[in-house]
Amino acid sequence: MPVRPTAAPLLLATLLTATALTACGSGSGSDPDTVKISFKQSTDNSVRVMDTYLGEMKKQFEKANPGKKVELVPIKAPDSEYYTKLQQMLRSPKTAPDLVYEDTFLINSDITSGYLKPLDPYLDKWQDWDQFIDTAKSAAKAQDGKTYGVPDGTDTRGLWFDKDIFKKAGLPSDWQPKTWDDVLAAARTVKAKVPGVTPLNVYTGKPAGEAATMQGFEMLLYGTGDGTTDPLYDTATKKWIAGSQGFKDALTFVETVYKEKLGLDVADALDPNIQTRVRGELLPKGKLAINLDGSWLPQDWLKGAGHEWPEWSQKLGLAYMPTQHGQAPGKVSMSGGWTWAIPAKAANADLAFKFIETMQTKANAQKWYIANSGIAVRKDVAADPAYVKAQPGIKFFTDLVASTHYRPAYPAYPKVSTAIQEAMEGVTTGDSSVDKAARGYDEELKTATDNQVIKK
Repeated sequence: MPVRPTAAPLLLATLLTATALTACGSGSGSDPDTVKISFKQSTDNSVRVMDTYLGEMKKQFEKANPGKKVELVPIKAPDSEYYTKLQQMLRSPKTAPDLVYEDTFLINSDITSGYLKPLDPYLDKWQDWDQFIDTAKSAAKAQDGKTYGVPDGTDTRGLWFDKDIFKKAGLPSDWQPKTWDDVLAAARTVKAKVPGVTPLNVYTGKPAGEAATMQGFEMLLYGTGDGTTDPLYDTATKKWIAGSQGFKDALTFVETVYKEKLGLDVADALDPNIQTRVRGELLPKGKLAINLDGSWLPQDWLKGAGHEWPEWSQKLGLAYMPTQHGQAPGKVSMSGGWTWAIPAKAANADLAFKFIETMQTKANAQKWYIANSGIAVRKDVAADPAYVKAQPGIKFFTDLVASTHYRPAYPAYPKVSTAIQEAMEGVTTGDSSVDKAARGYDEELKTATDNQVIKK
């Protein structure tokens, strides 16, 4: 695996600490009538989907609760830096906000660290909680059986492809690959027949963070087996699975993409802002043929969202990601999502939950799902024809929920995810062979999980 310089991370950590300690001023407890809310702000200045939505919720809340105020505390950073900044803020009552936006992959780690407050006393009295689907509820439930977050939607993943590029390459407009080889064959055809575009994007490496793990590697790994057992975590033994043949096969796919130059230039692939570039530049400008990515992409292309692209649904096709050899169930998706959580050190927890209740009325939740190109986790919204018809692609991605997988989001998962990214980065840059990267992963896995590892 490549050796990465240490000075930059040290400087970054110092800067993140300084930022975090000033982010909330004199602390969330400075005013009992003000609820402070931290959220992930897009690194693309023109994308204001979350800002706009929370601004509207702030107005609603303040109007319904005279004398109460909402202070929005945006954290503008790529995913990996957002998590670091957020954790720095959660460590002290002086910097902890009252409400935070937590990715489901990190929430159990933050729960174990004692950063979050269990919400069961609030949820037991909240009638709307019965409207949330069970799988979404479980995403924010810890091993202690308590719930620490309210999900604001979920997501699925698949293949986006440019119909114009496909036409030039002689590929069908209703393309649906049945195997991994079909995906690679289409990418090779594009490379041969349509110069000047990137045939296939698969997120990779540590700079892309969880996008590399989930949109990239896990979309491959979870298509290698029989679809009935988790290839990362063995529930029977409660141990993590060391680099299996399926693990190596997934790495081989990534290696092939970059070795054959079917993907982005390595420097671009390892750009921390690559997700922003894919959504805001490469796809809208017809520079990318196939993109393995998530259901939320259109949020950047809607009216007023920053990169308006009203014709995207005519320009882009959607296909599910196939299993490795086309074995049952034939398709693969991963699901995650984000939650609203209350820090353990929040001073105004009651006010924070009242704000959650404002955001999560049926009407407001439905408004968010549509604005964010999210998938509903409220049963009443999912059953609403207005939601289903609100945007092209919603039905396609919602239908994938039936064959989707959820990450084993136990406390060790963030470290496991980082080990996966390191293995991917090694084969992407060519610094590691597949076997060497898999061996490195096995060693990292032992450290990350206190040797709770099983070989299969």
